[in-house]
Amino acid sequence: MKQIIICIIVSAYIFTGCNNNPHKDTDHDHNHTETHNHPEGDNHNHNENEEISAKTHEDEIIFTTEKAKAAGVEISEIQPKTFRDVIKTSGQILAAQGDDMTIAATASGIISFGKISLSEGSAVNKGNTLLSISAQNIQDGDPTEKAEIAYRTAQKEYEPAAILRKDKIISEKEYNQAWNAYETARIAWKATAGRQSKNGVAITSPMNGFIKNRLVNDGDYVEIGQPLLSISQNRRLMLKAEVSERYYQYLPTLTSAYFKTPYNSKVYQLDELNGKLKSYGRSSDTGSFYIPVVFEFDNKGDIIPGSYVDVYLLSKNMDNVIAIPVTALTEEQGAYFVYLQLDKEGYKKQEVTLGASNGKEVQILSGIQPGNRVVTHGAYQIKLAANSSVIPEGHSHSH
Repeated sequence: MKQIIICIIVSAYIFTGCNNNPHKDTDHDHNHTETHNHPEGDNHNHNENEEISAKTHEDEIIFTTEKAKAAGVEISEIQPKTFRDVIKTSGQILAAQGDDMTIAATASGIISFGKISLSEGSAVNKGNTLLSISAQNIQDGDPTEKAEIAYRTAQKEYEPAAILRKDKIISEKEYNQAWNAYETARIAWKATAGRQSKNGVAITSPMNGFIKNRLVNDGDYVEIGQPLLSISQNRRLMLKAEVSERYYQYLPTLTSAYFKTPYNSKVYQLDELNGKLKSYGRSSDTGSFYIPVVFEFDNKGDIIPGSYVDVYLLSKNMDNVIAIPVTALTEEQGAYFVYLQLDKEGYKKQEVTLGASNGKEVQILSGIQPGNRVVTHGAYQIKLAANSSVIPEGHSHSH
């Protein structure tokens, strides 16, 4: 009986210990780490691909083909080429030698304008009467009439003297005095002979051209020899550039130039204006550190003599240079940018480092690679679109 009781107690102890043992279920898998399996070939990896795509195209600017056409956007594929080294300076447009003429007064008197406009820039033809000079109401009398009277008087004294000289009735000295008085009077009268009108001595244009400067006004009194007008044919002009002495060694290599005026944005090329280098200084002017370089070229009618211009002197050639038109550049806080075309409607803003410039094109030191497609016209419109560009749904990023 005692043995039976002991067996019951031992059995109960064993049973209780098994129920409290945390490891009793030896066959249960305690690894509760969840494994997220995907079908074979699915590289979903959560949102990693979407993040990479966003970073890749977050700087893309969308500008539709229709908008680009309306804005006049032009694209050029950039390739290395020959580029001319330049010296940038300033200069002035001047009339070529022989194209300007100053008209002076041939008599003293009061100015009277004619029917032709004498405003600066007015066209005149050779032989046109520009103005008249009259001294009819001046106390000393009309110099033209006085010149004619003196001539007629001298003529009457000279002609008999010439006859008497042949007969040796008068001395050689008396004859010479008569001849000298006659010739002096004749020359003075000839200066106005045939130019006399009811308004006085007529002043005519010696050539076809334009009024460059009018130096007198209607009603002014002028003396003989006083400048009245300057006329320019404007067929040929000169470009006088002032070059710093530090570029003196490069002057013999100069071949041509570009220049840009302050009254329009056009860049003029001397090669297209039948231009040529006339001369360059071998020394600087007194009190100046600049050397003059002079070109001559044809005037096509839209260049104003006397205007100051920006000048780009063209020197030796540089090979294999990446260069783009200046119209492709935009500026922001001193930095320069261009816009690259990524695909038919996608563009990217790209910062560039500039080198030499000839006024029409600029050398690119970094930022553009051969084969890049660059917006050469219409860059400002792309810049405006950059502020509001959103990649539309379904837009292809296959570049």
